[in-house]
Amino acid sequence: MHKKTIAALSKDLLTKKISSVELTQHYLNRIKNHDKTLNTFITVTEEQALQSAKQADEVIAAGKGTTLTGIPLAQKDIFCTDGVLTSCGSKMLANFIAPYNATVIEKFNAAGTVLLGKTNMDEFAMGSSNENSFYGAVKNPWCIDCVAGGSSGGSAAAVAAGLAPGATGTDTGGSIRQPAALCGISGLKPTYGRVSRYGMIAFASSLDQGGPFARSAEDLALLMNAMAGFDERDSTSVERAVPDYAATLNAPLTGLRIGLPKEYFTADMSKEMGAAIEAALVVFKKLGATIKEISLPNTNLSTPVYYVLAPAECSSNLARFDGVRYGYRCENPKDLEDLYKRSRSEAFGDEVKRRIMVGTYVLSSGYYDAYYLKAQKIRRLICQDFINAYQEVDVILSPTTPSTAFKIGEKASDPISMYLSDIYTIAANLAGLPALSIPMGFINQLPVGLQLIGNLFDEAKILNVAHQYQQETDWHTYFPEGF
Repeated sequence: MHKKTIAALSKDLLTKKISSVELTQHYLNRIKNHDKTLNTFITVTEEQALQSAKQADEVIAAGKGTTLTGIPLAQKDIFCTDGVLTSCGSKMLANFIAPYNATVIEKFNAAGTVLLGKTNMDEFAMGSSNENSFYGAVKNPWCIDCVAGGSSGGSAAAVAAGLAPGATGTDTGGSIRQPAALCGISGLKPTYGRVSRYGMIAFASSLDQGGPFARSAEDLALLMNAMAGFDERDSTSVERAVPDYAATLNAPLTGLRIGLPKEYFTADMSKEMGAAIEAALVVFKKLGATIKEISLPNTNLSTPVYYVLAPAECSSNLARFDGVRYGYRCENPKDLEDLYKRSRSEAFGDEVKRRIMVGTYVLSSGYYDAYYLKAQKIRRLICQDFINAYQEVDVILSPTTPSTAFKIGEKASDPISMYLSDIYTIAANLAGLPALSIPMGFINQLPVGLQLIGNLFDEAKILNVAHQYQQETDWHTYFPEGF
């Protein structure tokens, strides 16, 4: 049952082949059996899940069930969930029970889904390996000595191991696509503003975007149909009609123009990764697509620009967690200054402190023009590269990550090396573009991901391209042994 897609489970539910209570109990049992190995969940909402499943069965019995009615899902612990711990992977919020639902949670509740629990994540979504959580590292189900990827590693590993058929994540520099690739599943970062950020705890507000994980592109489309849409409570939400993402999945790819950025395909790419890309291109050519080399000349500046802008925004966003207004408060402070200092130093982890320090520096008087302002100007050049590229092609293709999952602890003492894990994904965040990762093979028994970047609001197109690829290949059907 747990190897089925959401689309298949939906049919079973609506035809009453199974009940939502049976399905939910099955996943709760799997979480009990396997989560102690993988550490994917921070909170499991068993009682609430079974109650929601019972209500979903009543809706289906009344003939009012829709596609997602009764489907169990896991939610990243960055989305505020009414009455449930929302820790953001941090000691700072380790006792925070959210008093309201994020818009994404509201939308899934309205669609009739069942909340299995809240998944583990890098603290405040800062990390590329999911080793920076207050609740410990998430293990990769394909090799439990390896990272699951960050920051949404808990969600990705839970879906990969069959502990949930779908989950949510957030992507600031690749935090949906990178763990999706390392765990061998599908993950989508929508266009900036397409999915509401209301109730999603902020890391870098001009880059953060929520999106779905699932076992196939078709399932991503079904989840996006529920998640996407304008929200007047989010000032960055875009008021634009939402298409039916599932309706165009089977459109033919004849005449599709796929761009390969020459800056991505250099001698630094491993032979194995290059071979996996070549094999994928053979599939797309068979489907009628044409391949064209393009140039994104400022792409080498994406990572340094990101690591100026994201820390700058995080230093501002996380200033509210001071032990007075929000978050953990130290015991027996001597005075106000001691309260601020010790509350923040005791509750934030090393990676969060590092980024706050960098962000505070680049925003400081005398350095603002040299770093932050210059980075914003370069960001505009990176956006212009994509605008130019989409004059020539419909989608852009690349690997999702430069390598497969690495060993836990391997890059812990080398943050620069860790930051380069997101080298192919960051540019899409800087430009606000939709992008997804789907499985495209294995290197040394570990999965690798194929990234498709679309033009603004072209989620339907990249989902169509991904779905057609998955009709011709079976990489997305592989399942890790032992789970």
